[in-house]
Amino acid sequence: MKKVFIGVFLLGMIHAFQGQKINLGKAVDVVSKGSKALTFTNEDAVKLSKESVDYMDKNNLVAGPKDPYTVRLNKLFAKHKTQDGLALNYKVYKVKDINAFACADGSVRVFSSLMDIMTDDELLAVIGHEIGHVKNQDTKDAIKSAYLKAAALDAASSASSTVATLNESQVGKMANAFVDASHSKKQESEADTYSYDFMKANSYNVVGAYTAFKKLALLSEGSTQSSFQKMFNSHPDSEKRAQAIKKRAEKDGLWKDPGAVALPTAKLTK
Repeated sequence: MKKVFIGVFLLGMIHAFQGQKINLGKAVDVVSKGSKALTFTNEDAVKLSKESVDYMDKNNLVAGPKDPYTVRLNKLFAKHKTQDGLALNYKVYKVKDINAFACADGSVRVFSSLMDIMTDDELLAVIGHEIGHVKNQDTKDAIKSAYLKAAALDAASSASSTVATLNESQVGKMANAFVDASHSKKQESEADTYSYDFMKANSYNVVGAYTAFKKLALLSEGSTQSSFQKMFNSHPDSEKRAQAIKKRAEKDGLWKDPGAVALPTAKLTK
């Protein structure tokens, strides 16, 4: 199986859980010179995101409707098929990478190994963060960049200002480039805020956002020089982000000390 690292919110970890790696085509490293010529609409972002997700769904093991991972995810997010004006659909990839991502078309994909180490409250916070990236249109920027790389646009080939149709190989490269993208610190901070507000508005335990970041910090400490280091580098300061959540929860009177946070020794999805 070929492997790709997903750099959206959550990061890779030591190979403690069994399963296959996320499977996609090899990304191309092309910098577009013609991006300014392209008129990229929200409709384009939705269309290309759906093509990317359809490709990923086809090339990875998706948990079935009766699978414990699907049952757990549906139980948590049954009331959030629509959220903040977004129509959402959820699936689980049964892979060993620890991650989750959301796309402009409303597709949310959660990795089984993430569900193995995160509690329900932590999963709510993580996916709330991903929904925030969609609502804030961060994913629109990411899919546009991925499209330009996949299409290998340059000054000569980008005379048209409209989005061209991609062949299957290019769709694979676009999907790979999209999930390998990273957001700016400002975008991450805004998505953190969205996640906290999402938790608070729905009367979920906002401390779940704090403990999720604490677990990320622990994973980062255990992955020095590993193949996942790049992903940790793209999402620094997990401890600082955890403390920011704690400070806001204390201000709102919602803080409940969770005690010492540790990675589970057994899978949390049964």
